[in-house]
Amino acid sequence: MVSPQIVMYEEEFNQISALCDRLCREANGKVVFLVDKNGQLIASAGQVGNLDTTSLASLTAGNIAATGGLAKLIGEKEFSILFHEGERDNLHISIVGGRVILVVIFDGRSSLGLVRLRVKRASVELAGIFEHLMRKMEDPAMGSPFAEITDEDIDNLFND
Repeated sequence: MVSPQIVMYEEEFNQISALCDRLCREANGKVVFLVDKNGQLIASAGQVGNLDTTSLASLTAGNIAATGGLAKLIGEKEFSILFHEGERDNLHISIVGGRVILVVIFDGRSSLGLVRLRVKRASVELAGIFEHLMRKMEDPAMGSPFAEITDEDIDNLFND
């Protein structure tokens, strides 16, 4: 199922980026990135220079969709946390607030316990930011970029 598009405002984007940076440091991770359920990269932090973040974002969303199908087959709503262990690097993937996917890539310099602890705290903060963002999107008085545009403005735009 495709999730509705999120309108990202600068204030919330800066909060999310700072939170990803902090999580990467505190979890001793290599990379942290945040993806919407449609596979669009929202923010990233850490050693992303050698990574194809677009592919990682879309494959992560696909992974969540596939495991969501598995969950439904066994009577679960979803698997909110996934862990993939590799020879060198590990992936910790979690769904935050039912809206976005938080991914931490880490190696032997960190531990699954530390990552889970830091992700849990960051997830609460991220859920709050996205809850505020959704309210802001729904309420024009909270700063929608489209609030001041009227039907007359649109008509005038196309009549010129």
